[in-house]
Amino acid sequence: MNEPVLSIRGLERSYVTGAGALTVLRGADLDIMPGEIVGLIGPSGSGKSSLLHAAGLLERPNAGRITVLGRDCSDLPDRARTRVRLATIGFVYQFHHLLPEFSALDNVALPLMIAGKSRRAAQDRAAILLSELGLADRVQHQPAQMSGGEQQRVAVARALANSPRLLLADEPTGNLDPHTSGAVFENLYALARSQGVAALVATHNLELARHMDRVFALRDGHLEEQAPGAAR
Repeated sequence: MNEPVLSIRGLERSYVTGAGALTVLRGADLDIMPGEIVGLIGPSGSGKSSLLHAAGLLERPNAGRITVLGRDCSDLPDRARTRVRLATIGFVYQFHHLLPEFSALDNVALPLMIAGKSRRAAQDRAAILLSELGLADRVQHQPAQMSGGEQQRVAVARALANSPRLLLADEPTGNLDPHTSGAVFENLYALARSQGVAALVATHNLELARHMDRVFALRDGHLEEQAPGAAR
């Protein structure tokens, strides 16, 4: 039996605010299997980003365990957490965060070179990913020369450049119009599926959520699985 790519148990997260402690996660549990695309829904402020940041080893929760590919990462030191992220996890955010002075090709090639690939090998891999996302004629364009949807597809390619086992996407279409949003999601979904990536996608778009394998709503700090096709 396959083990989960990501396993979360008893995740708790609180923040100190001017009005006192704000608790957004109260014992969240979740398993994501290889090749599974899971949606995460909930209102703004419900803790979706906090859960993603904890799952991606970017923040340390107040309590709970995070296991990635069978390895308990909860108490790893920062350097070891960084190694796990580089080798295993890809991130897509609402805003593309592309380097403005770099071409699409070099934006995607950069994480490959950081991981030790030669410039030529990194650019070859980047060109393949951009072509798969319909951007073969945009590889030498800088972000300012591309539309919002094209920029976000470059961000998707960058997230998948190092063939991660886990993709975490935080409102990846939230900054796009409905038509472009649907197209970018289809690209992300198809590429993640073709690579067998496990994905956790936070979204406000309930129509997109209905196309995912499973959907969880974050309510009062807990994850509640929704009935198939019933994201709301």
